[in-house]
Amino acid sequence: MRKLIFCSLMLAILVIVLGAYTRLTDAGLGCPDWPGCYGELFVPSTADKVNAANSAFPHRPVEASKAWSEMIHRYFAGALGLMIFAIAAWAAIRRDARMPLGLPLFLCALVIFQAALGMWTVTLNLLPVVVMGHLLGGFGVLTCLFVLYLRLSPNMCRDKLKSAKRMLGFAFVGMIILGCQIALGGWTSANYAALACTNFPVCEGQWWTQIDVPSAYSVPHAENYEFGVHDYPARMTMHIIHRAGALVTFAYLLTLGIWLLRVQSKLMNTAGVALITVLSAQVGLGISNVVMSLPLTIAVAHNFVAAMLLLIMVWITFNLSMMQRRANG
Repeated sequence: MRKLIFCSLMLAILVIVLGAYTRLTDAGLGCPDWPGCYGELFVPSTADKVNAANSAFPHRPVEASKAWSEMIHRYFAGALGLMIFAIAAWAAIRRDARMPLGLPLFLCALVIFQAALGMWTVTLNLLPVVVMGHLLGGFGVLTCLFVLYLRLSPNMCRDKLKSAKRMLGFAFVGMIILGCQIALGGWTSANYAALACTNFPVCEGQWWTQIDVPSAYSVPHAENYEFGVHDYPARMTMHIIHRAGALVTFAYLLTLGIWLLRVQSKLMNTAGVALITVLSAQVGLGISNVVMSLPLTIAVAHNFVAAMLLLIMVWITFNLSMMQRRANG
């Protein structure tokens, strides 16, 4: 079971990276239907099939590179879903006390909802709320799998920490702040606002005179949301708020990391080093996205490191909760 969960965890990270690549290469509508591609299980490749696909979807002619990007993401996401159902079935049969059945069943429900969001992403033509929800759902699946893995792992946390309860509350708030920042990033990306500001550390011109929060977090009616439908002030506002969120997240998690370095626990000291290192890398990638005009490799890495940062925060929170139980026990 532990090996199966570990493989699922690695696959979930890969699916998140593939999803980011698909979104950043504008391949979210590479296949205009779901779950197949132009009515086929694989991307049409022969001349007859390409002609038939173009006739069936004249508004979206076949672009093989984008279609394959979308379908590869679907194949891996489908494989992940099957593995999660296998985990739930195994948990139901084995009934291990370390892994209550509730979490695997919740994961199954989340995977089904993720599949629905994947379908709506296509059928609703990249509706930003759906695209952001699909991203957050992927991070949710990753988090749940990691919690399952930690529950079945050999108990590495043997320290007793008097301040564990206070630190646990601080870490839990950090999880919430990080989740909100990931959501802000997802909304910015889903609305193609990543390059609404091309200067750093501030936006160009008199940006403060154009702040429009109500428009930035509204969903205008449109037939197709590809490449964004908001005006510049709204997209600029999304970008500015995402930067502000990054400052808050960095300050809060840096404080937590420094705190972890100063406690009498080798495990938490290691966690503090990991948190500060990955947090710094994420900030560097975010700045590079602006300064270098969103290069694909760095933009995909920004999503990957966000996932790593989330896993570190889950690891910290999980171990602090174990420490608190030992302190109380």
